[in-house]
Amino acid sequence: MSKRNKIIYWVATLWLALGMTSTGIVQLIPIKEEAVMIQHLGYPLYFLTLLGVWKLLGVIAILIPKFGLLKEWAYAGFFFAMSGAVFSHLAIKDDASALFGPILLIVLTVVSWYFRPETRRCSSN
Repeated sequence: MSKRNKIIYWVATLWLALGMTSTGIVQLIPIKEEAVMIQHLGYPLYFLTLLGVWKLLGVIAILIPKFGLLKEWAYAGFFFAMSGAVFSHLAIKDDASALFGPILLIVLTVVSWYFRPETRRCSSN
């Protein structure tokens, strides 16, 4: 892996981890604004706990060495969660500004996944 690709991978991965960790923690803490937002999107309150736990577990999975298959699942989960957020905001006709965070996290997910080193990939054996 070239030095350039390694830098791209780690920058994208660390920003992705920071974004998912911060939003995951916020979703686990009972904050009124989060409760209002999730209900505005049409989801039950317990969905915040599910998302928060999954995000934190996904961050652990992409940061620890090895476990390629687990990383694939974490990347897929991040992609599905954030694309679901985009479609949820679009479905209720939220402003375009509500799409910035989820779209940024989708881009970081794809970049991190694409540039991941061979040692962090799922083996085909």
